[in-house]
Amino acid sequence: MDYFDRHDGILHADGVDVRKIAVGAGTPSYVYSAATLQRHARVMQEAMGNLPHILCYAVKANGNLALLEWLAQTGCGVDAVSVGELVRVSRSGGDLARTIMSGVGKSDYEIACALRAGCLYICIESAPELDAVIRVARQVGIQAQVTVRVNPDVDPKTHPYISTGLRKNKFGVLTEEALALYERGQASEHVTMNGISCHIGSQITELEPFRDAAIRVVELARRLIERGIPLRHMGMGGGLGIPYADESPPSPKVYGETLRDLLGPLGLTVILEPGRVIVGNAAIVLTRVVRIKTHGTRRFAILDVGMNDLIRPALYQARHRVVPVEDGGDNHELYDVVGPVCESADTFALDCELPALREGSLLALRSAGAYSFVLASNYNGRRRPAEVFCRDGQWQTIRERETFSDLMRGERRLDGSSVDQCLPSFLDEVMK
Repeated sequence: MDYFDRHDGILHADGVDVRKIAVGAGTPSYVYSAATLQRHARVMQEAMGNLPHILCYAVKANGNLALLEWLAQTGCGVDAVSVGELVRVSRSGGDLARTIMSGVGKSDYEIACALRAGCLYICIESAPELDAVIRVARQVGIQAQVTVRVNPDVDPKTHPYISTGLRKNKFGVLTEEALALYERGQASEHVTMNGISCHIGSQITELEPFRDAAIRVVELARRLIERGIPLRHMGMGGGLGIPYADESPPSPKVYGETLRDLLGPLGLTVILEPGRVIVGNAAIVLTRVVRIKTHGTRRFAILDVGMNDLIRPALYQARHRVVPVEDGGDNHELYDVVGPVCESADTFALDCELPALREGSLLALRSAGAYSFVLASNYNGRRRPAEVFCRDGQWQTIRERETFSDLMRGERRLDGSSVDQCLPSFLDEVMK
C-alpha cells in the first residue's frame, strides 16, 4: 500500500497535486511520500511481533538526509556500508549506537571511524578483515563489537547482480570456515564476538530462500553458543522484494512469522536490514515529455528523465510502471518510453499503453525510491534531479536540483587554477 492516488483523475502524493510540484520544483524530480515511508517501517516492525529486534534501515537504498531523519523518528536503526553513510546518519540525527557497519571491503580508516562512532557492531566478511579489526581496535584503544557475516550458500532466485548469498559471491564467510574465525576472534582481548549475520540478496520474491538461510544460520549459531561464544545478535539482512509490476513477494507479515518461528527459540536480538521494502514504493519520478517521435512503426515518448537519473532499467533490466499524471480518457496509444541520454539502454518501457501524449505531458515512473536517486550520475553533463518530500498535503524540496556550477566543482585547469564558476553568457540569453 502507498499514498500515491488519484483525485478527480489527477495523481497526488500524500494529498499533494503533483502538477504543482512540476511547476514549483521542475522536472525531472523525485517525489517521496512521508506516509508511505512511515507505514512501511511500521508494518515491518509489527511483522516481528514480540521477537526482540532492531530494524536497521539500509542507507545504500536511499541516503537522503530528510528521509533518514524521518525514518529515525519511526524508530529505525541504520545499516551503513561506508564512512560517508555514517556521516549521513550523524548529520540526520540518527542513533549511531543503533547503527551497524557492513561492507565487504572496509578500510582500516573505515573500521576506525566505526569504532569511534560507537556502532552497535562491525560485520566482518573475511579472516583478513578480522585481523584488521583487531589491529585497529588495539591502535585506537576501543573494544570492537564484532559480528561475522556467514555465506549460507542459498540461491535467492533474484537478479545475479543483487545475489549475495551464494558460494560464488564475494560476500561473507563460508559456513565451514566460520567456527575457526569465531575462536580466533574470541582469543583476542580487543574484540567481542557478539553476533552472527547473513544477507542473501535483494528483491527476493519467494519465502523459501529466507527460510533456508535462517535454518542454516540458526544451526551454526547453536554450535557457537555451545562452544561458549557470547552471541547477542542475529542479523538476517534484508532483501524482501516489492511489487514493481506483476511480482508477488511474501508479505512482511508472513516473512515475520517465518523468522519468529525459526529464530525465536535462540533468544537473540534479531537485526534486520531492510531498504527496498521500506523506501522502494515510497517514491515516483515526476517527468515531462520532451518530444513525440515516430520512427517507422515505432512511436517514441522522449522524456526529460534519463538513465543517468534512474539507471535501474538499464543496469538490472528492471521495470518501473509508467503512469500519466492526468487521466487522458479512452484514446490510448502504444509508446516506447525513452530518455534523452545517448545510449540505447536509456529505455524505460516498450510498447507501453498510455493516453495520447503530447509535448509537455506529465508522467510518473513508479516504485523509484530504492537504488534510484542514490545511483544517479552526471553522465552526458546532466544535472541530477531535485528531491521533494510530501507530507499531509504539503511539499518541500529536500535536495535542490544541481546547477551547472555544481557539475564543475572541484575541477582544475591544466595550470592548476580553479574553474571559474561564472556561467557562460549564452545561458543567460536563452529564451529571453
